[in-house]
Amino acid sequence: MKNDFLEIQKKRRSVYALGKNIQQSNGELVSFIEDTIKESPSPFNSQSVRAAILFNENHDKLWDIVLDNLKPHLKDEDALNKTTAKIDAFKAGYATILYFTDSDVVKGLEEQFPAYKDNFYDWSEQSQGNAQYAVWTGLADNEIGANLQHYNPLIDDDVRKEFDIPSNWKLRGEMVFGSIENPAQAKDYIDDDKRFIVFE
Repeated sequence: MKNDFLEIQKKRRSVYALGKNIQQSNGELVSFIEDTIKESPSPFNSQSVRAAILFNENHDKLWDIVLDNLKPHLKDEDALNKTTAKIDAFKAGYATILYFTDSDVVKGLEEQFPAYKDNFYDWSEQSQGNAQYAVWTGLADNEIGANLQHYNPLIDDDVRKEFDIPSNWKLRGEMVFGSIENPAQAKDYIDDDKRFIVFE
């Protein structure tokens, strides 16, 4: 068995110490992200995943929106300081990918294939996982670190207004990426016998 892809998978980790020392141009990054999402599998080839790629002040604005929405939920100054430091670490990255699901596509499939109606939302989430994992792993293969956050739905309305996002795009995650300033910690694994069953 070839294991080249397995070795690439091992490079994908949640990297939190990110910087702006990226060698690729914005155009190269955009082409890579777009092509990777387009090649990711989706049920019925529905292609329901959408993305907005935020660079420079747009990247910064996204994380300002996150912090502004979190502040009312913080209990004291210590919580504010810790949360601000966390958001500043995301802002220190190079760019952010916002992942969306086109709800019109999901609704259309529910109407077109009523026998599978109860499955299409779950399948759209699987499409998200496929696309996010593919991009994340591809970035890792290019020595670019990333981590995936989920501040949706808290930030949905402000994100929609700030970036003029279509109303039928539902935010599903925020992937910040950048240069790897400090590698991720080693990953732990549960025992195989608790995870897999093989029938021969």
